[in-house]
Amino acid sequence: MDMLWQYQFRIILLGDSTVGKSSLLKRFTDGIYSDVADPTVGVDFYARSLEIEPGVKIRLQLWDTAGQERFRSITTSYYRNSVGGLLVFDLTNRKTFDHVREWHREVSEHVLPHHMVYILIGHKSDLSKDRKVTREEAEDLAAVLGIRYVETSAKCNSNVDRAFELLTRDIYELMKMGEIDAREGWDGVKSGLSAKVLYPAEEEAEQEKSCNC
Repeated sequence: MDMLWQYQFRIILLGDSTVGKSSLLKRFTDGIYSDVADPTVGVDFYARSLEIEPGVKIRLQLWDTAGQERFRSITTSYYRNSVGGLLVFDLTNRKTFDHVREWHREVSEHVLPHHMVYILIGHKSDLSKDRKVTREEAEDLAAVLGIRYVETSAKCNSNVDRAFELLTRDIYELMKMGEIDAREGWDGVKSGLSAKVLYPAEEEAEQEKSCNC
């Protein structure tokens, strides 16, 4: 049974078919990897909790979306109710990298008026001999989009946990700043049992001043 959590973040994985979204999720949530993977049909659901700081446990509700065009009408309905997105491309497939901007633009349009926090993932870093996208190119794209970039390998379990932890921490920090909060009718962020009250930095400072005896 999962321990109590203070917040739940809904995270969605985005990218073309065969980039390895399902492999990343299975490695992160179950600690397993398989060379054989069936294409995702519509949307699959995974979950895992992270203790982002002492006493603050965040439950991640992870949605694996199908990359094929014919499922796009199904998956777009999940965009609006997500607070975080992993934009995943295959380092050995140039086209999947070229499509990242399209995924980013499409999702950003659908989430309005809400805010989504992204991280760019170059997957299959273990296949270095087959690489078609350089780290510099990917870092440049991430800089243009204003997001982090991490290279991962589900097969070798390289940087998988780190990618999800970085995204979770970025969302949590924005919550502490007051830029993201749990809202009625939106599933991107939900408060759980014993939710820790977060205040924007300035309000928190004012509280500290008023509490000095």
